[in-house]
Amino acid sequence: MNEITECKRLLQEGQIEEVMQRIQELLHAGTHPADELYYLLGNAYRKQQNWQQAINCYSEAVAVNPESPAREARTMILDILNFYHKDLYNP
Repeated sequence: MNEITECKRLLQEGQIEEVMQRIQELLHAGTHPADELYYLLGNAYRKQQNWQQAINCYSEAVAVNPESPAREARTMILDILNFYHKDLYNP
């Protein structure tokens, strides 16, 4: 099993800190596609509800590969954070 598949499995199991550490090591080594690693790192931050770091990682992934799935993930987070419904705030 390769490292990226292992990181995906660990992320699904909720071992976020371990995933983040492994991804940082893989980014430093430069042996795997950076866009995929930044996307996974963004997913880890998203699971922690660290929206700003998730957006930053997704933006890095998109900078490397504009066709990355991180593009849609970043858009979804921004849409959620920018949501405003005046009736919810003014009953």
